[in-house]
Amino acid sequence: MGRSVSRAGPFPGFRRAFEDVILPKLDAFAPEFVLISAGFDAHHADPLGGLCFTEDDYAWATRALCAVAAHHALGRVVSLLEGGYDLDALGASAAAHVRALMAARGSLDAH
Repeated sequence: MGRSVSRAGPFPGFRRAFEDVILPKLDAFAPEFVLISAGFDAHHADPLGGLCFTEDDYAWATRALCAVAAHHALGRVVSLLEGGYDLDALGASAAAHVRALMAARGSLDAH
């Protein structure tokens, strides 16, 4: 049975919190696959999220999660599209996420 890690925001230092809290827990858990619930409502343009993420933040988090999957799970990642209510921000964030997934897949294929 897996575990869920969530933490209420906003985070002034999102990446640092991700590196210091989330990634060590994932590494210790050593998942057999990584499931990404790809919600983009934390984007700064989203009317509901109230956070200040950018497309680059989403791509960075995706790369970090893919690195965990590459290390522990033979690169196995499942990503499911969740929320995002500003359509332009949703499209740009989802595209950044998919590009990061594709880049991770490309680095796995090279091995």
